[in-house]
Amino acid sequence: MAETTANHGGPPKLARVLGLPALVIYGIILVQPTAPMPLFGVASQKGGGHVVTTLLFAMVAMLFTAISYGRMAAAYPNAGSAYTYVGRELHPALGYLTGWGMFFDYIMNPIICVVWCSKAAGNFYNAIPFPGWVVFFALLFTLLNLRGIKASSRTNALVAVGLGVVILLFFHAAIRYLAGHSLEPAVWTRPFYDPKTFSWQAVSTGTSLAVLTYIGFDGISTLSEEVHNPRRNILLATVLTCLFTGIMGALQVYTAQLIWPDYTSYPDVDTAFSYVAGRAGGQWLFYVVNGALLVASIGSGMGAHLGAGRLLYGMGRDNAIPRSFFGVLNPRTHIPSNNIILVGIITLVGALCIKYDLGAELLNFGAFVAFMGVNAAAFFRYFVRNPEKKFWSFAPPVGGFVICFYIWLNLSKPALVAGFSWLAAGIIYGAWKTQGFKRTIEFAEVAEETPGKPQTLQE
Repeated sequence: MAETTANHGGPPKLARVLGLPALVIYGIILVQPTAPMPLFGVASQKGGGHVVTTLLFAMVAMLFTAISYGRMAAAYPNAGSAYTYVGRELHPALGYLTGWGMFFDYIMNPIICVVWCSKAAGNFYNAIPFPGWVVFFALLFTLLNLRGIKASSRTNALVAVGLGVVILLFFHAAIRYLAGHSLEPAVWTRPFYDPKTFSWQAVSTGTSLAVLTYIGFDGISTLSEEVHNPRRNILLATVLTCLFTGIMGALQVYTAQLIWPDYTSYPDVDTAFSYVAGRAGGQWLFYVVNGALLVASIGSGMGAHLGAGRLLYGMGRDNAIPRSFFGVLNPRTHIPSNNIILVGIITLVGALCIKYDLGAELLNFGAFVAFMGVNAAAFFRYFVRNPEKKFWSFAPPVGGFVICFYIWLNLSKPALVAGFSWLAAGIIYGAWKTQGFKRTIEFAEVAEETPGKPQTLQE
């Protein structure tokens, strides 16, 4: 998206060519305009039919967190990662623990993408059983990433435009469907609040899943060097991207709930939105939506797979984990082949053992660690250490931290047990690596393939 410019005979530098509209479009592409569709079914069931409410609650938490991300990106325009913000503002050990938590969601991302792709592919051709599709997609992600194939920003933009067209087709079909069915007045508000099924526990659990809709907005901060007035525009673009995602996503799931109000009767909960589209527009729209989401999930899964492999390479290169295995590049493709294969094996096993909803919660466990860390870092930098105690510097980070912490604790018990076990393993590993924390493990930022993904663990 950016160009380079000469520096009077010196090395070329990135040109500041991006304005606010371009940044917002980039953020929407990162998050994807159809983000709530794949998790619609599981979020609806977890939230007792209140998927719209869960999505809006998650948006509030993400808006506060987006403000903190934007302000920290202004403070560290060349960094753009949660572990960097936490490590520099609070303590290197906390930065390390934040990065360790983030690594958890990097591993889980390709797993849930393989699970969803396998379910969606089964809707097209069910002669191949689910485990067969899992093997196919795990191998596909691994082999393509081993060959160094990656999507360009132009391809991603075209995919986003295509997904936008699919959304318009769905809304058109949905309006025609609803116009032909007389709905009682109470039905129109039931997606927001149904007194028969509402409970704070269910909504909180559903919100912990709905946050997955917004994952990726922090990647906007990686463009700080290519933006006009980054201190203003990075913050605004991050907030506007979350706001657009929340409103557009709420409209999608609200319409879907009106079309299919009984959230307990989906033929397949993981691909429920495809069946909603089929009820609204017929079999052709079922296949169009199912196919579009399949393409989007393949792209997301491949990017997540590559990002996890690159993260392991950065850690291995700095000998934070064994360099002889993790820190090696293939001399022909310049790809960390060992890591790509290892992540592929983990993805295969994980997709066969973990259901989509649990995988999504495990991913969000690590994401919430990062979100809480960024809010804490923003609070200490702009309020605690600032002589001028302003409400603007207090409310967003505190509000973001508290809401994220509450949602984090409302993840399912299996997700919490697995997540805290992972954090405990990170503490034990860090203590061993630093000889009882006598030395410091710090994350360092390097060039990266996947926007917003941390790359190295430097001792």
